[in-house]
Amino acid sequence: MSCETNKNIECPCTYDCSRHGKCCECVKHHNQRGGFPGCFYSKEAEATYDRSWAKLVEDRSK
Repeated sequence: MSCETNKNIECPCTYDCSRHGKCCECVKHHNQRGGFPGCFYSKEAEATYDRSWAKLVEDRSK
């Protein structure tokens, strides 16, 4: 899989970081910490900054 940086992508995550538009780098970063990127969640759940599996399941089950 190609994973080039895409500066044109509009990242929905509200956390300001250096990984915006670098989806593979972002997923790897969160995976190494046992979580998921903010763009995996609804806008409301993303705002909690809880990147856990439990929060993702809770968010997706609504």
